[in-house]
Amino acid sequence: MRQLVLLALVGLGAQLVDGSLGMAYGVTSTTLLLAIGTNPAAASATVHLAEIGTTLASGLSHWRFGNVDWKVVAKIGIPGAVGAFAGATFLSSLSTEVAAPVMSVLLLVLGLYILIRFTTLGLPRHNLGKPLRKRFLAPLGLIAGFVDSTGGGGWGPVGTPAILASGRLEPRKTIGSIDTSEFLVAVAASLGFLFGLGGEGVNFSWVLALLIGGVVAAPVAAWLVRHIPPRVLGSAVGGLIVVTNVRTLLKSDWIDASDGVRYPVYIAIYVVWALALLYSIRQYRANREEERVEAIAAAAAKQEDDKTEATA
Repeated sequence: MRQLVLLALVGLGAQLVDGSLGMAYGVTSTTLLLAIGTNPAAASATVHLAEIGTTLASGLSHWRFGNVDWKVVAKIGIPGAVGAFAGATFLSSLSTEVAAPVMSVLLLVLGLYILIRFTTLGLPRHNLGKPLRKRFLAPLGLIAGFVDSTGGGGWGPVGTPAILASGRLEPRKTIGSIDTSEFLVAVAASLGFLFGLGGEGVNFSWVLALLIGGVVAAPVAAWLVRHIPPRVLGSAVGGLIVVTNVRTLLKSDWIDASDGVRYPVYIAIYVVWALALLYSIRQYRANREEERVEAIAAAAAKQEDDKTEATA
């Protein structure tokens, strides 16, 4: 019972992050399941089954708050479903000994990407309002869907930054559209895992626990997306994913590092992570101050123009 409560809390926390950042529910939840010794394919299957409910709830919540661009959902979601099904059947065919470190490497890469991307660059806003082409979204969806299934997560980490980097869709609609289209990916991936595994190794009580936590958090996250600083959250989540998967890799048969090697590595990662968080917080505050100064300057300029027009 205690384990189920913890899983529900993980689902809640992961969905809060995913719904407000547009990524990391699958990566965060799968990382935890791997850390407690779950079969990699079963871990990804468990998370994707839970995501059928959480992404539906999240999509409805984002739609109610006006955070969804349905054209983007269709253009990226359908290719994403194809890639997810292919990735699920591929992962199901790998042995546990091979799959565990492979998945940890994928999760580590995604974690590093999230950490570096959001710490150093934040959220670009150029080209806002320009249309997103199908020739860009379709390949992106196909790749993101495949990575999502094989890595236990990746739809958001691949899709969200790519669309944000284009600068053509405002952040809240990028996050809402990615979260909504993930429903198609979750359904396709779950079908692929059930086809490949036949339900073997999937703990449906864990699925339910993750689902309950995620559904509770979905409407809160959709509201928070307007208020929470994504840059800081991205640095925090990326660092957590990196720490957890480096630990898994160092303990795996691939490396089997001694305590004398592992602990200095952990300390170094924690230090880098702390510095990244501090930098993100400072940059966020600096950007807010710049925006405040620009707003004051714009208001003063408008007031001066109004006075000039009144005098004339």
